[in-house]
Amino acid sequence: MRLTYLAYTFSLVMKYFSIVLIFPAIIALLFKEYTAIHHFLVAAAAIMILASLIKRIVPGAKNIKSINDIKKSEGLTVVTFSWIFAGLFASIPYLFCGITPINALFEAFSGITTTGATALTTFNYPHALLFWRSFTQWLGGMGIIVLFIAVLPQFAIAGRQLFFAEAPGPTEEKFTPRIKSTAAALWKIYAGLTLIEFILLVNCGMDWFTALCHSFSSLSGGGFSPHHTSLIGYSNNILWIITFFMFFAGANFNLQHKAWTKLNPLLLFKNEEFRVYFGVVFVIAILLAGSLFANMHYTFFESITHAFFNVSSLVSSTGFCSVDYAKWDYASKILLFTIMLFGSCASSAGGGLKVTRWLLIFKIMKSEMMKILHPKAVYNIKIGNYTVPKEILYQTLMFVSFYFAFIIISAFLIAFIEKDTIIAVVGSVAAVGNIGPGLGQVIGPMGSFADLTTLTKSILIIDMLAGRLELIPFLVLFQKDLWSFKR
Repeated sequence: MRLTYLAYTFSLVMKYFSIVLIFPAIIALLFKEYTAIHHFLVAAAAIMILASLIKRIVPGAKNIKSINDIKKSEGLTVVTFSWIFAGLFASIPYLFCGITPINALFEAFSGITTTGATALTTFNYPHALLFWRSFTQWLGGMGIIVLFIAVLPQFAIAGRQLFFAEAPGPTEEKFTPRIKSTAAALWKIYAGLTLIEFILLVNCGMDWFTALCHSFSSLSGGGFSPHHTSLIGYSNNILWIITFFMFFAGANFNLQHKAWTKLNPLLLFKNEEFRVYFGVVFVIAILLAGSLFANMHYTFFESITHAFFNVSSLVSSTGFCSVDYAKWDYASKILLFTIMLFGSCASSAGGGLKVTRWLLIFKIMKSEMMKILHPKAVYNIKIGNYTVPKEILYQTLMFVSFYFAFIIISAFLIAFIEKDTIIAVVGSVAAVGNIGPGLGQVIGPMGSFADLTTLTKSILIIDMLAGRLELIPFLVLFQKDLWSFKR
């Protein structure tokens, strides 16, 4: 790898990231929280200083004029370190509000990775900080660097390596000839849906600030709310609006773009992944509604509302709640845990294992069973009309193995530290899947991660970051061959 390219590109990303801190400063100004303004200006200044120092310290970095020939390994490294430092600097405003360093880091990384697990025990903080929590999720949902590719000319050509490093998946999916156009199209549909949700929530009686925070957090699959009770107590109209947008936060944005541009929502159901996603959400929600009606004695409409809301919340890795489901019966919690493992679609804002990978795993299993019956037959595995190459199948198997290995190792370590198996297993699944709250009273929807040890929170921060970068790009950084530098 070329150290000069790494330094130049990383400093460029950090410089532009500092600009986004203007928005919470504006919110502080609107609410006359003048003391909070400097919290964000200090963070922005710290980022700018780092960006300038890196260009000066690394010989030749400031002489780079173009990054059009950046390599895949360099793009991977830049993206990973950009996310790490974005989380570090995003924690600065929390420190000014008296939050401990480990809790500030936990909250910042939970926000930027759209996990939504919180270490806060009170929400008596400036509006600017509560806005920052949701805004970082919105930036992280589609991807900070994807945004820069969409709007900045410096990334017009070089953006390909950065784009697929930040938004990895089973396949490299783009739907326009130029990556810049793809990134711009994704952000248009993402921002457009956010705006529509905001308008609908305001029209249903939610104040503009709360509506804005919830719109940011739901479209990003994040789940941070400016209230400690999340969405408990809100009207059914508001719950169904947010259910709709959480569901589509977990759907493929490339597919949604095609459906919107052609004004044909039926295109969604021509996609195999979306059909499976829709079908699983519908079936689990109906089963959950039946369980709530029979075991928790909710009314029929309450059962349907809470079932679809919370299933959509967890499948899209959002983490909002309409009720404290930690108090539900065992069968209902098993259904919720099942949907936590399922995950959202590829190229969505949601986390988890992803529907496409589940599809491929089951198709590989079916293919292997058919080969036992017909050893000489040749079976091609397809997703829709697309024949999946063998290297993609191998990568999928490797990813699934790493995914569950990561969860198992994290759960083992946390169980040893916390002496609690439920916290260990559910917390690891929630962190690696970027889901947020887990089950149980401690880290459930009404709980907090605040009382966990510093070591446990550190493990969960690593889990959240690895989950957002989809594990393998993160693990590649620990290969010594990657760290062979040249100017």
